Amino acid sequence: MRGNDTLDRRTFLQLSGLAGLAGLTGFASAVPGRTPGPKTNELLVGVSSTASGTRTAVTPHLPSGARVVHENDNLGYAAVELPDQASTQAQTSLAQAVKSRGPVKYVEPNATYHTQYQPNDPQYGDQYADQMVNAATAWDDTLGDAGVTIAVIDQGVKYDHPDLSGNMASDPGYDFVDDDSDPYPDSMSEEYHGTHVAGIAAAGVDNGTGVTGIGNSTILSGRVLSEAGSGSTSDIADGIEWAADQGADVINLSLGGGGYTQTMKNAVSYATSNGALVVAAAGNSGTQGVSYPAAYSECVAVSALDSDGSLASYSQYGSSVELAAPGTDVLSSWTDDGYNTISGTSMATPVVAGVAGLTLAKWDLTNSELRSHLKNTAADIGLPSDEQGSGRVDAGNAVTTQPGDGGGGGGDPYTETLSDSLSSSADSDCWEWSWESSAPSQVVVELDGPSSADFDLFVNEGTGTCPSTSSYTHRSWSSNSQESITIDNPDSSTPLHILADSYSGSGGYSLTITEYP
Repeated sequence: MRGNDTLDRRTFLQLSGLAGLAGLTGFASAVPGRTPGPKTNELLVGVSSTASGTRTAVTPHLPSGARVVHENDNLGYAAVELPDQASTQAQTSLAQAVKSRGPVKYVEPNATYHTQYQPNDPQYGDQYADQMVNAATAWDDTLGDAGVTIAVIDQGVKYDHPDLSGNMASDPGYDFVDDDSDPYPDSMSEEYHGTHVAGIAAAGVDNGTGVTGIGNSTILSGRVLSEAGSGSTSDIADGIEWAADQGADVINLSLGGGGYTQTMKNAVSYATSNGALVVAAAGNSGTQGVSYPAAYSECVAVSALDSDGSLASYSQYGSSVELAAPGTDVLSSWTDDGYNTISGTSMATPVVAGVAGLTLAKWDLTNSELRSHLKNTAADIGLPSDEQGSGRVDAGNAVTTQPGDGGGGGGDPYTETLSDSLSSSADSDCWEWSWESSAPSQVVVELDGPSSADFDLFVNEGTGTCPSTSSYTHRSWSSNSQESITIDNPDSSTPLHILADSYSGSGGYSLTITEYP
């Protein structure tokens, strides 16, 4: 519909006058000799899907000595290695390519991310995390389901640990650090983080061994962080994409610190669009503001609690926090085949991931429905919303409460889909969405365009004006025409304005808006 046509139940207007507003099959192996781990001498170059090829689009803009060392055609980026003498020249040349609105869409550093744990003297202690989130109440209904998969995108998981082996996938995962099919840790004394995280989410429940995880979900290990606990944007993004392609229902990201990157944004958008719930650690600096990737709207940001229910001193907090969970001195599996306690938002995150997996064992939910259900059934523990979000995750409530019956909203979502077309890269359509409810808990905007084009999605929330490609409150800007934006607790004081823009190419598209009350 064009002009001022209205849809049946609401004012949903396309505003005129805005044309011209400015498996492992998804990625290629690294070239021989590429150093594992952080890549401080690399740039990530995003390329439109309408280009003749990722490498072909990037190579003409590289000075002598710079080379493409890795490609991911599915996420639409190339990693470019820069010798010291070519760094400035390459960045200048690539920046000019972006400005020309050609096939190169963005350039950014291949930033480094780290595990999100708070170092302390390891100590054994009582396992309190599952009790705090009322897992035992949930276990009266279900101990979990092997048909639910939680991907641990982290350090390698010691998949033969006696408390993990029974819940590991038959093919345990992939190593993106060393580029091989075995995600086993390289160093048992240093690389314990992934094993600890996996055990919190899904160590065997009622198996007569060691500790309990939150539920008996299947664990899939994507090794993206080295034994030093750090890894590159490209390895982590590839790991997230891979996990989604493997059919992971929940993706656990107990890592952060790399800042906003378009490549990581595209990866979590890809996973979300493919049905995964992405859960991420808020960060451990103890300051206001949530770290990336948790700060992306696609991710459920998790803060950490002490055993007394107070916000942990190290936990970051802010408006992006959606759920809180126990994170201090959490007992879980260790790489010596025993158990140990460590602390951090890294530990709180797999508590939420485990509860999400346990919930899916009982209820058939989409990732958006699951996200809302976890928040609707969370326990308000009296902390400010920027510390606890919707509250402390509660496994008992999530499993025993019929979806839509929880507090804090609930009810059936309202969905509307329209179809239209864009004629060229000079064409854009702006739409206005008038809210179905007075205080929506979430809205999801999805754009589905042609495979032969590159369409992008922009949203303005709370401004009352149409976005442009340079002025917006939310953007989904991948290399293709599959875009998605998720907004929690949106500002409903003004209608939502949505721009569908052709970066390159033409064709029909559909726009779907799902509003959760």
